[in-house]
Amino acid sequence: MKDYSAAVWSDVEVESSKGNFKGIVLPRSETADNKHVVLKLHNGYNVGLNVNTITSIKILGKKEAHYKIPEKKFPTDPGKSNVKLLGTGGTIASRLDYRTGAVIPAFSPGELYGSVPELADICNLETEKLYGVFSENMGPEQWTGIAKKIGEEIEKGIDGIVIGHGTDTMHHTSAILSFMVQDPPVPIVMVGSQRSSDRPSSDAAINLINATKTAANSDFAEVMVCMFGPTSDQYGLLHRGTRVRKMHSSYRSTFRTIGDIPLAIVEKDRFIPLRSDYKKRRKDNNVKIIPSFDDRVSIVYYYPNMKPDIIESLIDNGYKGIVIAGTGLGHVNKPLYPSLKKACDMGIHIYMSVQTLWGYVQMYVYDTGRDIMNLGVIPAANMLPEVAYVKLAWTLGQTQDREEVKKIMLTPIAGEITEREPHNGYLIYQGGIPEVEEFISKYKK
Repeated sequence: MKDYSAAVWSDVEVESSKGNFKGIVLPRSETADNKHVVLKLHNGYNVGLNVNTITSIKILGKKEAHYKIPEKKFPTDPGKSNVKLLGTGGTIASRLDYRTGAVIPAFSPGELYGSVPELADICNLETEKLYGVFSENMGPEQWTGIAKKIGEEIEKGIDGIVIGHGTDTMHHTSAILSFMVQDPPVPIVMVGSQRSSDRPSSDAAINLINATKTAANSDFAEVMVCMFGPTSDQYGLLHRGTRVRKMHSSYRSTFRTIGDIPLAIVEKDRFIPLRSDYKKRRKDNNVKIIPSFDDRVSIVYYYPNMKPDIIESLIDNGYKGIVIAGTGLGHVNKPLYPSLKKACDMGIHIYMSVQTLWGYVQMYVYDTGRDIMNLGVIPAANMLPEVAYVKLAWTLGQTQDREEVKKIMLTPIAGEITEREPHNGYLIYQGGIPEVEEFISKYKK
């Protein structure tokens, strides 16, 4: 770089044996080697070039580094709804840290507003940053804090709430909030993004616009997740908080309603309900906030040859509840039986879900299931494993009475248990087969 008098933030044209590139010279990650140059290309993507491949660098200009987006105060309009955005962190509220090359939770919600001016056309927006953590660091402290804050905002008369959240554990948070915040009169919409805000393919702005539109103008009064429907930005989907799950590590359309169908489609100028059993917006300020949680609950994913010491360790460490993601209709191997019996006899609450995700626990079908129930393990219907986990922890935060726990666990509160799976509640398209390829060809040109 010294040879060509090219400094960080220079606008350059680089000739190399790998091709010619135009872009901005970025600071290199301090943990990386000193054998490459990083450019932010004019299309928004980054590229790394080995220094040995570079034959010339032409300086075109100099850019100024802006590490912050200016915050904007939203104009108020008495004719628009009032929406509160609660920031918790995650990719929708992030920036690229050029020191390490990592995406970090650094944008305040106010800064994010400054980058999405379209939000001002939807409603009157207020923002409050509750937390600034990646979603894997979300837990009972944050969950109870969010629930209490939602209660406060509803009591003040807010028209809708948006919660910015990292996508990795968004379905855990949407589930626990569905139990902690019951019968809200307004929409509570969780939103995030799969691609960070500095990338051209970012879904952050569109997701946030759709979520804010839902909070401000829709008739839905539930805890929901609002994310991309298809991989394009054609429309968003509203998923019920207890039936949604992240199903792909990087697709923008990663969130799926499991064992059911989504609540609605969110398009540019309208909402299209996909079902009629959603809870509707009300004009009162009544809501039931139950921010209880017992963190002595574990979720165990069963695998062949699992040893009983897994269960024994939970017993020895004082756990009060266990959710098992079992095989098939809800099964585990026989070597676990004595430990499961011991746990149940000691008053530990054990519930069985299925690792297939779609479908119901059906422990009456085979002797295996009946034997496991006789140990004291209780089938959890078609609750998703993560939903059963947070519901059991929430329940044990209120009572330890075995029959009362069972009653709460098996009584649907927010759609976590459905009477049946609809005919179109299980759809997985397998690429390669003729009918699917024909279907895909209509939409992917």
